[in-house]
Parts: sequence; structure tokens; C-alpha cells
Amino acid sequence: MAALLEPSRDRPFLVLCLRRADADPDLLLFIFFPEGPQHPLNRAEFFTEPGEGEEWESALFLLRVKSMEKLFYTERDLDSWDWERDLGFPGQYPYTRGIYPTLYRSRLWTMRQYAGFGTAVESNRRYRYLLQQGTTGLSVAFDLPTQIGLDSDHPLARGEVGRVGVAINSLEDMETLFADIPLDRVSTSMTINATAPILLALYFAVAEKQGINPARVSGTVQNDILKEYIARGTYIYPVRPALRLVIDIFEFCRDHAPEWNTISISGYHIREAGATAVEEVAFTLANAMGYLQAALERGLKVDDIAPRISFFLNAHNRLLEEVAKFRAARRLWARIVREKFQARDPRSWMFRFHTQTAGSTLTAQQPDVNIVRVTLQALAAVLGGTQSLHTNARDEALALPTEESALLALRTQQIIAHESGVANTVDPLGGSYYVEKLTNQIEAEAQAILQRIESMGGVLRAIEDGYIQRQIQQSAYEYQRKIESGEQVVVGVNRYTSQVVPSPPILRIDPEMEREQIDRLRKLRAKRDATRVTACLKEVESAARENRNLMPTILQAVKAYATVGEISDALRRVFGEYQQTAAT
Repeated sequence: MAALLEPSRDRPFLVLCLRRADADPDLLLFIFFPEGPQHPLNRAEFFTEPGEGEEWESALFLLRVKSMEKLFYTERDLDSWDWERDLGFPGQYPYTRGIYPTLYRSRLWTMRQYAGFGTAVESNRRYRYLLQQGTTGLSVAFDLPTQIGLDSDHPLARGEVGRVGVAINSLEDMETLFADIPLDRVSTSMTINATAPILLALYFAVAEKQGINPARVSGTVQNDILKEYIARGTYIYPVRPALRLVIDIFEFCRDHAPEWNTISISGYHIREAGATAVEEVAFTLANAMGYLQAALERGLKVDDIAPRISFFLNAHNRLLEEVAKFRAARRLWARIVREKFQARDPRSWMFRFHTQTAGSTLTAQQPDVNIVRVTLQALAAVLGGTQSLHTNARDEALALPTEESALLALRTQQIIAHESGVANTVDPLGGSYYVEKLTNQIEAEAQAILQRIESMGGVLRAIEDGYIQRQIQQSAYEYQRKIESGEQVVVGVNRYTSQVVPSPPILRIDPEMEREQIDRLRKLRAKRDATRVTACLKEVESAARENRNLMPTILQAVKAYATVGEISDALRRVFGEYQQTAAT
């Protein structure tokens, strides 16, 4: 019998699943037997055939009910798979198993906890607390007005100042945010897009005030404006001038900040908007190809730009699918950059990515259950070879995390790193029939979507025509329909519910913080050199009209204490503002 349970190319197997008609429906008997011509692989057939002296309701199952996944996988599922071509060794092209030969045995992933709320004073206190507790990188969350280029005293900012992130109006705020944090000894990621050139200039200006050359500063600015039109919505300018600002950062950092990651191309927000795992990979890489093409059209060389491109992916609930997704994205990007863009530097082929656990999976009901969700998602990221990781806190479906819940989220990463043992082996799931099949499948399906986008004229055309947005909306609808029908179980929401309404302590933003922020802004405007500010803003506007790289003029403006809103308005006067159409 043992020999019969070892599938091979010469002896493929089927599974006969027998269920007693008069017994517990969960009582099953599985019989393994060689495939015959009357039982083709990948087909489900239902029939009734009583056994001797027993009434059995029997069925042949090759597929899991309500799933396209087979019950089990064998080497037959990898017929076209080539070990050397598709898998290989860690640290070697096409990097399926990881971009570094020893991965976490040499250095653990960066534990980068996303944080920011209220004013710079409160956020600085939270950053220093997280650093004291063992976080190894900072990740700055900005409030909505900062993200869309409005100062805290703008009428549209009322009630939003410091709510979903820290309020930053000027260099004064940025100096406070990083007080007592040496920028040459900590890596900082900033989730900022439409105003990315301004916030990056502010960061470099703070480094200079600390006596640090920006060339020695490391970190990442998200700077992924295309996904804002697709999924997130914090855009300001029309698509093409906004893309110009992205490439301005590429060009400036190539010359002045070579250790800085100039973009973090985000599949995270695409997935949060409702995309599938395949769509997350495809649309993220489509955006990446769009940025590379724009850089080449500017006259930049692929091997000057691609090594500083990074990615930001979602870790969702289906653990093995997520592991396969990370592996597929890594391999597909390597092939695209080497074959399509003809990059010759191996660093250009490397898919370096940050991961955040899926905020959209967190539930307000039974919030402690979110700890389990986050742990599984974080494990998927580590098994998939992430370079840095943020773990969501249990209370983030209710509010920004409290200090206690943020600490627990960090401890989740530390336990995975130091107690689970999964960091000891590179790509520990590599070679699994199922994982390799999933990796191949995700890569192939993502490649098909990329080819369709290319046939439409590229990612800009696909965005402007609304194709990508419609695909995500349809996937989001299907997922929500499954939840509401009960087909997709969400523990605590549509199954295993509780009548007890939890009331955990949550972080509340004091409205007084907004008034304090506005007061500081007004005092800054009163004491700064107004003539110098006006001249700098005129120079920003002039550079925008003359198609010059805007980073040098923006850097001079922030050093003069021009505000985020004022610089954004100078660009609005030249570029205008993006208006959605029926197609998008």
C-alpha cells in the first residue's frame, strides 16, 4: 500500500472519497488508486455505489469543493517546469528563491512599523518609543492634508489635521519629527506620493541641518503616483505632469542621494482596493514598466535607475498563495528588466520589496482575532522573502493603533524572527509541488494581463481608459459578494459571531492638536523671511513651466520655510488639477 501512495509519472493517482450516507457528514474515507482511462485527471464526477453491507454515498474528488485547487499535487503538475531555469539557487537569476544567497541567516528583514499621528511632537515620541523597543526602521504616515498638498489651516483640512497621520507643513515640523533621531543611522520610509518631492526635500534638509550629507542617507519615498489614480485617490495633478515629478526624483537622487530608494511601487493599495493576488502582481509591474519607460524617455539609463526601485506588496490571508505571489513577482520582474529593458547590472533585476499585512482583512468585530490574522500574514511575507515588514495592530479597524497594540504588532515580528525557526532556511517552501505550481500559475496569469495592457498602448493608456480601475472594482465586488453569501468565511463577521460588543481602548486624537498645529503654522509665517519665500515659490513655478528638474528649486523653497501647501499651489498654477472622468 505504501508504494501505491507514491505518485509518479508512471503511476498517477486519483482519490476516491467515500461518505457514509447514514453517518456524520464529516466522516470520510479516502482511497488512493492509479488513474485509469475512465477517470481523467482534473475531473470531478459524482456517483452512488453502495459498498458491501453498507450504504455508502461515494464521490470521486480531484478538486476541493468550491475551489479550483486540486486535492493534492504531484510532479505531473510541473511538466514544463525546469529546475535550473525556474528555481535555481537563492541569490541567482531569476531570483525565485530570493535575491540574497543567505537571506535572513545574514541579516533579518527590517522591522519597519508604520506610524504617525497628531503633530510632529507626538509622532516623534512614538518613533523614539518604537526604536527603543527594537524596531529597525521608521515608516512615516502623513495626514490627508499633507498628502494632497494642503496646509493645516486650509478650509478643506478642517477636521482632518493629524487624523490618519502626522501633520507636516514646513521644515520646522520636519525638524521636530526627527528630533534626536540621527538620520545617518536609521532608515526611513515615507508613504507620500503627490507631494513626494516636497517631503523628500524636507527630509534631505533635516539631514543637512544634522550635519549629514544626503548622499549618506538611506530610506525610501513611496513616490508611486500611478496607483493613486488606480486605487488610492490622493492625487493632485493630471497624470502626465505628476509622472514628470516622479522622474525628477529619480534623476535628482541618482546624482545627489545614491543610497535612497527613489520609489516604492505599491501593489499594497491595489490589493486593498479589491484586486486579486494575480492582479496585484500584474498592475504593480505594469506601473513599474511605465516608470522605467518614462525614465528612459528622459534620457536616463536603466542600470542607473532600476537598482533603486523597490516595491511594496500586501500580505493577505491565503498563506501559500501569498508565498507563491511573492516568488512569482520576483521572478517575473527579473525577466522583464533583463529581457525587455535589456538591463545588464544584476542589481537591476532584483525585486526588493516591503510588505505590510492586509488592513482590509482586519475586523472591528472580535478585534483580538486580528492578532492571529496578522501573524499568518506576516509569516507568509517572511516565507516569501520580504526585505522589510510592517505588521498591523489588532485595533486598526477601529482607529490608529495605541502604543500597547503597536508594541504587540512589533513583538509578533520578533517572535517569528527569533522563535519560529523559519528564518534559518532560505525559501523553505521551495520545491513544494503545490507552491511551485502556484508560483508558475500566478506568473503566467500576471504575464497575460501585462500583455493585454501592452496591447492597449501601455499603463498610462490603461489608466486613462479606466481599464485597470474597472478590473479592480469587479474583483472587489466578487469578493464582497462571497462574504455576504457566506461562501467566503470571515471569522467573527459571517460565522462564529459573538453578541458581545468589544470596547477596547483606542487612540483618540485630541482636537486641540489641530488648533496647536495651526497656531504654530501662523507663527512660522510671521517670523520667516517672506521676501525669500516669495522668490523661491516663483522659481518653483518658473522651473515647472520651463520643464526643468523641480527638485533643486523645491529644496531651496523648503529651506526658506515655504510650506507644503504653498509649494503645491505653485505647481497647481502650472499643472492644474486632475479631474476624474466617467471612464476612470
